[in-house]
Amino acid sequence: MDFDLKRLGFTLLGLLIVLNWGLLMSAMMRKIGARVARRYGIPWYQPWVDLVKNYAIRSQITHGIMFYLGPVFRLSGGVGIFLFMPMLIGGTNWLNYSFQGDLVLIMYFQFFGMLGMALGAGEGGHPNSAIGISRGLSQFTTIEVPLTLAIISLAIQYNTLSLIDIVKAQQGGFMHWSMWTNPFATIAGMLAALGSMGHSPFNLVKAPNEIPIGPPTEYHSTFLGVLQTNAAILHVVEAALFMNLFFGGATNWIEFIVKTFLVYFWSVFVGMVFPRFRIEQSVAWFLKIPLVFGIIAVILFM
Repeated sequence: MDFDLKRLGFTLLGLLIVLNWGLLMSAMMRKIGARVARRYGIPWYQPWVDLVKNYAIRSQITHGIMFYLGPVFRLSGGVGIFLFMPMLIGGTNWLNYSFQGDLVLIMYFQFFGMLGMALGAGEGGHPNSAIGISRGLSQFTTIEVPLTLAIISLAIQYNTLSLIDIVKAQQGGFMHWSMWTNPFATIAGMLAALGSMGHSPFNLVKAPNEIPIGPPTEYHSTFLGVLQTNAAILHVVEAALFMNLFFGGATNWIEFIVKTFLVYFWSVFVGMVFPRFRIEQSVAWFLKIPLVFGIIAVILFM
């Protein structure tokens, strides 16, 4: 019982660290984007101000139960990934509730949040909701194909679906990382990561500066605060997923912060350089280059 309480305590503390690191990282990335555009940008503490402000607001508008459960499902997906994701390797305190085969559950949680948002948007009654739903689900489905192939290749290579075992197999120096031992899976996974992070050229659902709708405007007050909380958590845990799969994981929080920052910055860098795709371009792109690398990665280790 004491061990369970201890694990729960470290898990909650880890979630707090991940949330605040995600908020800080989002502020830094927005600041970088502003400087690229020759603007000053937001202060570093702005995400915390926005979060407190939105949680303090209440709404009198009613769209139906499912509409407001959408952000809850979205947050459940992000927190679910965190709960079964080992944060740090080398001890038992920061492994959360990961177990043998946890990669399968993590892949389910990735899609869970997206499906929840689709159900919520469908009850919103906005005439363009179907456009956002079709965009999001179509793109996310094609993102999952090369990512799944990359994970299958790693599972064959390491003979396990446990993230802990995959990270442990990469210890002993950076030449043991999957980045070097399975480069095709790494390329397929990191190209899929561009879509998972939701930055340009794959930010089709929100489509900023293109359509005046989407989750940031349809959802408001506390519901928008829930979405902001999930975004902060999700970006960090997704970066941690790719860190664990391809870059040797982390043994301390400094290494964790540096590696997750670099993984997240990869998607932000691409977003600053390339304009947004149309949905048909995005779907076709994921089913070409990343898919080819994923197939090659599986074939090489069969």
